[in-house]
Amino acid sequence: MLILTRRAGESIVIGDNIVVTIVEAGRDSVRVGIDAPRNITVHRHEVYAEIARENEAARATGASPADRSGMSAVSLSATTRRAHRQP
Repeated sequence: MLILTRRAGESIVIGDNIVVTIVEAGRDSVRVGIDAPRNITVHRHEVYAEIARENEAARATGASPADRSGMSAVSLSATTRRAHRQP
């Protein structure tokens, strides 16, 4: 794991097309902005883990993830991305 120190307003570049910017750093939390192409899914770890659990449960019952939860991982990703995008 690479560990870096950044201040608010500073960024990290991953590959050629992903930029992670520290938006705000508080005492107990950090707000992070992620600029990535739409074909790259970005989730908080707990959301990703929940999607993986739902997908596994759907595979075990023979249903597709979209049939079981009403929202596929792809549509959840797009919804999350739109909801948190800064102007």
